Amino acid sequence: MLRSGLGALVGILLTGVIGRQIGGEVLPALIPPMGASAVLLFAVPSSPLAQPWNLLAGNLSAALIGVTVALFVPAPLPAAALAIGLAIAAMMALRCLHPPSGAVALTAVLGGPAIHGLGFGFVIWPVLGNSLILLAAALAYNRLAGRVYPHAPRPARTPHQTQDPPAFERIGFTSDDLDAAIEDYGQFLDVNREDLETILRRTELKALRRRSGQTRCGQVMSRDVVGVAPDTALSEVHRLMRFHHIKALPVTDDHAYILGIVTQTDLLDRADWRGGKPGIGFGQRLALASKGASAPNGTAKDIMTTPVTTVTPDMAIVEAIVLFAEAGLHYLPVTGETGRLVGILSQSDVLVAMLAERQAAV
Repeated sequence: MLRSGLGALVGILLTGVIGRQIGGEVLPALIPPMGASAVLLFAVPSSPLAQPWNLLAGNLSAALIGVTVALFVPAPLPAAALAIGLAIAAMMALRCLHPPSGAVALTAVLGGPAIHGLGFGFVIWPVLGNSLILLAAALAYNRLAGRVYPHAPRPARTPHQTQDPPAFERIGFTSDDLDAAIEDYGQFLDVNREDLETILRRTELKALRRRSGQTRCGQVMSRDVVGVAPDTALSEVHRLMRFHHIKALPVTDDHAYILGIVTQTDLLDRADWRGGKPGIGFGQRLALASKGASAPNGTAKDIMTTPVTTVTPDMAIVEAIVLFAEAGLHYLPVTGETGRLVGILSQSDVLVAMLAERQAAV
């Protein structure tokens, strides 16, 4: 709250000071609708109503309509009503709805001789000038405050670099379902469509956590973990994976603190294989590895993935399911209270636990 209030204070003060320098004693330094715009830009910068297009296009279209109506409709009250109605219609058509712009239209009609005397110059100053200064202040302040403005939805995470959505987005409602529901709702929503979908997805996950059983990662994890040291030769890493039929090896120090993890992908993609150039393709490396005809150069620390996503023994398996699905992981090291490696959890372990829960519920 204090951060938003401080931002609005800085924005309005800056707009007024610069406006005074530009307009002097002749032009208005600041118009009241900027106060309402500041509420949106600094308090709710993620709102669709607070985005730069809405601010600039909304204020400019409302100012143009307000000045035009004031010139042709001399009666103040009918002019005010007409200006508001036309301004809303224009903003809806231009997809730039910005509530303070309604006040801009009213200011053009009811602002008195000083405003009326500006004519269409009112659109340039103070409306456009104030809007640009306030927008610049909002861009700078929100960035300094760690906020994303203009607001942009987070890109969909696709760990496998394919067109398929993440696993959790393939169940429950679809994007088409959401679009249809919004259309059926038939009213303006003061929330970005992508943000709304994110909120609903998180709601589904919360419900899944609530409905799921109480099986913990520590109950189903593998405890006899095959791991390697950072200086383990990649030829030995390769041999261990083949011998134990596993696809990932945690890398630990002498005290079992996890330093990284080496997966088959790391081994095939990052290692320098004898018999093949460093840039050979995935298929060639896979063929070399499967034949056992060559061994990779280097050590585990050269190719390990770090930092490592881990879970704890007392974490519910549904939390691990989320990590597997969202990050595209196949193995999760399990660390104890001291941070030492105590086990490893695979997707197969989770599937067995889910099946056991389902059978117990029948």
